[in-house]
Amino acid sequence: MYGRGSERQIGDDGVNEARIEDGVPTTEGWFVINAREARWMHNDMRVVCKFGGEGPAHFDDLGIGLYWIEPSRPMTLYHHEAGQEEFLVLRGRCILVIEGEERTLEAWDLVHCPPGTAHTIIADGDEPALILAVGARRERGSARYPVEPAAVRHGAGVPDEQTSARGHYATFGTPQPGPPPAFFDAATGG
Repeated sequence: MYGRGSERQIGDDGVNEARIEDGVPTTEGWFVINAREARWMHNDMRVVCKFGGEGPAHFDDLGIGLYWIEPSRPMTLYHHEAGQEEFLVLRGRCILVIEGEERTLEAWDLVHCPPGTAHTIIADGDEPALILAVGARRERGSARYPVEPAAVRHGAGVPDEQTSARGHYATFGTPQPGPPPAFFDAATGG
């Protein structure tokens, strides 16, 4: 299956349209996909839709995703990376833990994290949060997970230097494909 549109388009000197399988781009090229049709991964931490593709369709320069976070759940574990990251809260209230400080976020707040800025976001209040995340991919495997008491207090950080991030992420369960959050049906009248 190809992205939304009538036919696969191949330009004379242009870029081919990507093939999309199970809501994920699997070949290089341009594509259009609605978030409701993309692959959503569910575990006890979050529900996430990463648009980066797989194999030759992997986004090497830029990561982009939507995160649906239930109240009191974190978006990620507290970490920092070699690349710049941006987060736009589209819905809900959140707590930002950044460089050991806590800040309240509301819908339409943008968080800018220059390279090396330690951070995480936790949904706050009674409603889930929806966050658009965009990040530069400068150095694969550059994420580091320092111990931060504020993040640990919210269940969003490694508890000590002996606990690996991979091991702590595993406590939330293996992400499994599932439907997009019901919010998308309600938001579009579907």
